[in-house]
Amino acid sequence: MTEPVLLEVDGGIATVTLNRPQALNALSDDMIAALVAVMARVEDDSAVRCVVLRGAGDHFMAGGDIKGFHGRLTETPAARGAHFRDKIHSLHPAIVSMRRMPKPVIASLRGAAAGFGLSLALAADLAIAAEDAYFTLAYCLIGTSPDGGSSYHLPRLVGLRKAMEIALLGERFNAEAAHALGLVNWVVPGAELEAETAKLAGRLASGPGHALGETKALLNASFDNALPAQLALEAESFARCAATQDFADGVTAFIEKRPAIFTGE
Repeated sequence: MTEPVLLEVDGGIATVTLNRPQALNALSDDMIAALVAVMARVEDDSAVRCVVLRGAGDHFMAGGDIKGFHGRLTETPAARGAHFRDKIHSLHPAIVSMRRMPKPVIASLRGAAAGFGLSLALAADLAIAAEDAYFTLAYCLIGTSPDGGSSYHLPRLVGLRKAMEIALLGERFNAEAAHALGLVNWVVPGAELEAETAKLAGRLASGPGHALGETKALLNASFDNALPAQLALEAESFARCAATQDFADGVTAFIEKRPAIFTGE
Protein backbone atom coordinates (compact mmCIF):
# COMPACT_ATOMS: atom_id res chain seq x y z
CA MET A 1 0.00 0.00 0.00
CA THR A 2 1.32 3.44 -0.93
CA GLU A 3 1.90 5.69 2.04
CA PRO A 4 -0.38 8.79 1.88
CA VAL A 5 2.32 11.00 3.41
CA LEU A 6 6.05 10.52 2.90
CA LEU A 7 8.81 11.75 5.20
CA GLU A 8 12.47 12.17 4.32
CA VAL A 9 15.02 13.72 6.67
CA ASP A 10 18.39 14.81 5.30
CA GLY A 11 20.84 17.39 6.58
CA GLY A 12 18.46 18.77 9.17
CA ILE A 13 15.67 19.24 6.58
CA ALA A 14 12.48 17.19 6.85
CA THR A 15 10.60 16.92 3.55
CA VAL A 16 6.94 16.02 4.06
CA THR A 17 5.23 14.96 0.82
CA LEU A 18 1.47 14.62 0.42
CA ASN A 19 1.35 11.44 -1.64
CA ARG A 20 -1.96 10.89 -3.43
CA PRO A 21 -0.99 12.37 -6.82
CA GLN A 22 -3.65 10.38 -8.67
CA ALA A 23 -6.26 12.28 -6.62
CA LEU A 24 -4.40 15.63 -6.73
CA ASN A 25 -3.37 14.84 -3.14
CA ALA A 26 -6.94 15.30 -1.94
CA LEU A 27 -7.35 14.74 1.78
CA SER A 28 -8.37 11.20 2.76
CA ASP A 29 -8.85 9.66 6.21
CA ASP A 30 -5.54 7.82 5.83
CA MET A 31 -3.79 11.05 4.86
CA ILE A 32 -5.21 12.85 7.90
CA ALA A 33 -3.86 10.21 10.28
CA ALA A 34 -0.50 10.11 8.51
CA LEU A 35 -0.14 13.90 8.40
CA VAL A 36 -0.87 14.23 12.12
CA ALA A 37 1.69 11.51 12.92
CA VAL A 38 4.38 12.94 10.65
CA MET A 39 4.00 16.49 11.94
CA ALA A 40 4.21 15.26 15.54
CA ARG A 41 7.36 13.32 14.64
CA VAL A 42 9.17 16.23 13.01
CA GLU A 43 8.09 18.58 15.78
CA ASP A 44 9.72 16.32 18.37
CA ASP A 45 12.84 15.43 16.34
CA SER A 46 15.69 17.66 17.53
CA ALA A 47 17.69 16.74 14.41
CA VAL A 48 15.09 18.49 12.21
CA ARG A 49 15.81 22.19 11.83
CA CYS A 50 13.49 23.03 8.92
CA VAL A 51 10.41 21.38 7.41
CA VAL A 52 9.37 21.47 3.74
CA LEU A 53 5.75 20.59 2.94
CA ARG A 54 5.04 19.67 -0.67
CA GLY A 55 2.71 17.61 -2.85
CA ALA A 56 3.65 14.67 -5.05
CA GLY A 57 3.09 15.12 -8.78
CA ASP A 58 1.77 18.30 -10.36
CA HIS A 59 -0.28 19.67 -7.46
CA PHE A 60 0.08 20.62 -3.81
CA MET A 61 -3.42 19.63 -2.68
CA ALA A 62 -6.83 20.01 -4.26
CA GLY A 63 -8.67 20.01 -0.93
CA GLY A 64 -11.04 17.42 0.51
CA ASP A 65 -12.12 14.18 -1.12
CA ILE A 66 -15.37 15.37 -2.73
CA LYS A 67 -16.21 11.87 -4.00
CA GLY A 68 -16.00 10.69 -0.41
CA PHE A 69 -18.22 13.58 0.66
CA HIS A 70 -20.79 12.50 -1.92
CA GLY A 71 -20.84 9.01 -0.47
CA ARG A 72 -22.01 10.47 2.84
CA LEU A 73 -25.17 11.94 1.35
CA THR A 74 -27.09 8.71 2.07
CA GLU A 75 -26.64 9.31 5.81
CA THR A 76 -29.01 11.33 7.97
CA PRO A 77 -28.09 15.01 8.31
CA ALA A 78 -27.22 14.44 11.98
CA ALA A 79 -24.95 11.49 11.21
CA ARG A 80 -23.31 13.38 8.37
CA GLY A 81 -22.65 16.39 10.58
CA ALA A 82 -21.19 14.20 13.33
CA HIS A 83 -18.88 12.47 10.87
CA PHE A 84 -17.41 15.69 9.54
CA ARG A 85 -17.12 17.24 13.00
CA ASP A 86 -15.02 14.27 14.15
CA LYS A 87 -13.00 14.21 10.94
CA ILE A 88 -12.12 17.90 11.13
CA HIS A 89 -11.16 17.67 14.80
CA SER A 90 -8.89 14.75 13.98
CA LEU A 91 -6.72 16.85 11.65
CA HIS A 92 -6.32 19.79 14.03
CA PRO A 93 -3.18 18.40 15.73
CA ALA A 94 -1.29 18.66 12.42
CA ILE A 95 -2.08 22.37 12.09
CA VAL A 96 -1.22 23.01 15.75
CA SER A 97 2.10 21.16 15.33
CA MET A 98 3.01 23.29 12.32
CA ARG A 99 2.38 26.52 14.20
CA ARG A 100 3.89 25.36 17.49
CA MET A 101 7.07 23.59 16.41
CA PRO A 102 10.19 25.71 17.04
CA LYS A 103 11.44 25.35 13.48
CA PRO A 104 10.41 26.98 10.19
CA VAL A 105 7.85 25.26 7.98
CA ILE A 106 8.00 26.04 4.24
CA ALA A 107 5.09 25.29 1.90
CA SER A 108 6.43 24.50 -1.59
CA LEU A 109 3.50 24.96 -3.94
CA ARG A 110 2.75 23.95 -7.49
CA GLY A 111 -0.57 23.39 -9.23
CA ALA A 112 -3.66 23.48 -7.05
CA ALA A 113 -3.71 24.74 -3.47
CA ALA A 114 -7.46 24.55 -3.00
CA GLY A 115 -9.80 24.17 -0.03
CA PHE A 116 -7.91 22.46 2.77
CA GLY A 117 -4.82 22.62 0.54
CA LEU A 118 -4.90 26.40 0.85
CA SER A 119 -5.65 26.14 4.57
CA LEU A 120 -2.58 23.93 4.98
CA ALA A 121 -0.38 26.31 2.99
CA LEU A 122 -1.58 29.24 5.13
CA ALA A 123 -0.47 27.39 8.27
CA ALA A 124 3.14 27.26 7.06
CA ASP A 125 5.60 29.97 8.10
CA LEU A 126 6.85 30.69 4.59
CA ALA A 127 5.55 29.79 1.13
CA ILE A 128 7.25 29.55 -2.23
CA ALA A 129 5.12 28.95 -5.32
CA ALA A 130 5.69 27.91 -8.89
CA GLU A 131 4.35 30.26 -11.54
CA ASP A 132 1.69 27.66 -12.44
CA ALA A 133 0.30 27.47 -8.89
CA TYR A 134 -3.28 28.53 -8.35
CA PHE A 135 -5.33 29.11 -5.24
CA THR A 136 -8.95 29.03 -4.12
CA LEU A 137 -10.54 28.63 -0.71
CA ALA A 138 -13.46 26.96 -2.53
CA TYR A 139 -15.47 25.85 0.51
CA CYS A 140 -18.44 28.04 -0.40
CA LEU A 141 -18.61 26.32 -3.79
CA ILE A 142 -19.74 23.08 -2.12
CA GLY A 143 -21.94 24.79 0.48
CA THR A 144 -19.72 24.72 3.53
CA SER A 145 -17.51 26.99 5.60
CA PRO A 146 -13.70 26.88 5.87
CA ASP A 147 -11.66 24.61 8.12
CA GLY A 148 -7.99 23.83 8.71
CA GLY A 149 -7.35 27.17 10.37
CA SER A 150 -7.90 29.25 7.25
CA SER A 151 -10.45 31.49 8.99
CA TYR A 152 -7.69 32.24 11.53
CA HIS A 153 -4.68 32.65 9.26
CA LEU A 154 -6.24 34.29 6.21
CA PRO A 155 -7.45 37.57 7.78
CA ARG A 156 -4.14 37.89 9.61
CA LEU A 157 -2.29 37.69 6.30
CA VAL A 158 -4.52 39.72 3.98
CA GLY A 159 -6.85 41.72 6.25
CA LEU A 160 -10.50 41.07 7.07
CA ARG A 161 -12.09 42.67 3.99
CA LYS A 162 -9.92 40.74 1.51
CA ALA A 163 -10.35 37.55 3.50
CA MET A 164 -14.12 37.98 3.21
CA GLU A 165 -13.79 38.27 -0.57
CA ILE A 166 -11.60 35.17 -0.87
CA ALA A 167 -13.83 33.10 1.44
CA LEU A 168 -17.28 34.27 0.35
CA LEU A 169 -16.70 34.16 -3.42
CA GLY A 170 -14.36 31.18 -3.69
CA GLU A 171 -12.72 32.56 -6.81
CA ARG A 172 -9.48 31.16 -8.19
CA PHE A 173 -6.38 33.36 -8.31
CA ASN A 174 -2.87 32.79 -9.60
CA ALA A 175 0.56 32.80 -7.99
CA GLU A 176 1.28 36.44 -8.80
CA ALA A 177 -1.99 37.51 -7.15
CA ALA A 178 -1.15 35.35 -4.12
CA HIS A 179 2.26 37.04 -3.94
CA ALA A 180 0.71 40.50 -4.14
CA LEU A 181 -1.64 39.58 -1.28
CA GLY A 182 1.21 38.28 0.88
CA LEU A 183 -0.03 34.68 0.81
CA VAL A 184 3.26 33.49 -0.70
CA ASN A 185 6.73 34.95 -0.25
CA TRP A 186 8.24 34.05 -3.61
CA VAL A 187 7.08 33.01 -7.08
CA VAL A 188 9.56 31.10 -9.25
CA PRO A 189 9.47 29.28 -12.60
CA GLY A 190 8.06 25.80 -12.19
CA ALA A 191 11.30 24.14 -13.28
CA GLU A 192 13.14 25.97 -10.48
CA LEU A 193 10.72 25.30 -7.61
CA GLU A 194 12.53 22.32 -6.11
CA ALA A 195 15.96 23.94 -6.34
CA GLU A 196 14.78 27.24 -4.87
CA THR A 197 12.92 25.43 -2.09
CA ALA A 198 16.03 23.42 -1.26
CA LYS A 199 18.14 26.59 -1.22
CA LEU A 200 15.75 28.29 1.20
CA ALA A 201 15.44 25.21 3.42
CA GLY A 202 19.22 24.84 3.53
CA ARG A 203 19.64 28.45 4.57
CA LEU A 204 17.14 28.07 7.40
CA ALA A 205 18.49 24.68 8.52
CA SER A 206 21.98 26.16 8.83
CA GLY A 207 20.71 29.16 10.79
CA PRO A 208 20.55 29.65 14.57
CA GLY A 209 17.85 27.12 15.28
CA HIS A 210 17.05 28.21 18.82
CA ALA A 211 16.79 31.87 17.80
CA LEU A 212 14.60 31.05 14.80
CA GLY A 213 12.26 29.04 17.03
CA GLU A 214 12.08 31.88 19.55
CA THR A 215 11.40 34.36 16.73
CA LYS A 216 8.59 32.22 15.34
CA ALA A 217 7.00 31.95 18.78
CA LEU A 218 7.21 35.71 19.34
CA LEU A 219 5.59 36.56 16.04
CA ASN A 220 2.81 34.03 16.59
CA ALA A 221 2.13 35.42 20.08
CA SER A 222 2.05 39.04 18.94
CA PHE A 223 -1.57 38.95 17.74
CA ASP A 224 -2.85 37.96 21.17
CA ASN A 225 -0.73 40.21 23.37
CA ALA A 226 -0.83 43.83 24.40
CA LEU A 227 2.46 45.68 23.92
CA PRO A 228 3.69 45.36 27.53
CA ALA A 229 3.18 41.58 27.47
CA GLN A 230 4.93 41.29 24.13
CA LEU A 231 7.86 43.39 25.35
CA ALA A 232 8.21 41.06 28.34
CA LEU A 233 8.20 38.02 26.07
CA GLU A 234 10.88 39.61 23.90
CA ALA A 235 13.13 40.20 26.89
CA GLU A 236 12.80 36.60 28.10
CA SER A 237 13.32 35.25 24.59
CA PHE A 238 16.46 37.35 24.06
CA ALA A 239 17.81 36.17 27.39
CA ARG A 240 17.33 32.52 26.42
CA CYS A 241 19.04 33.13 23.08
CA ALA A 242 21.94 34.94 24.77
CA ALA A 243 22.61 31.82 26.83
CA THR A 244 23.20 29.65 23.73
CA GLN A 245 26.39 28.68 21.95
CA ASP A 246 24.89 30.00 18.71
CA PHE A 247 24.78 33.48 20.26
CA ALA A 248 28.41 33.19 21.38
CA ASP A 249 29.57 32.16 17.94
CA GLY A 250 27.35 34.68 16.17
CA VAL A 251 28.75 37.58 18.17
CA THR A 252 32.32 36.31 17.83
CA ALA A 253 31.88 35.81 14.08
CA PHE A 254 30.60 39.38 13.73
CA ILE A 255 33.66 40.76 15.57
CA GLU A 256 36.03 38.55 13.57
CA LYS A 257 34.28 39.45 10.30
CA ARG A 258 33.62 35.83 9.34
CA PRO A 259 30.44 33.81 8.69
CA ALA A 260 28.91 32.35 11.83
CA ILE A 261 28.67 28.58 12.14
CA PHE A 262 25.43 27.80 13.93
CA THR A 263 24.89 24.37 15.45
CA GLY A 264 21.55 24.88 17.15
CA GLU A 265 23.22 24.60 20.56
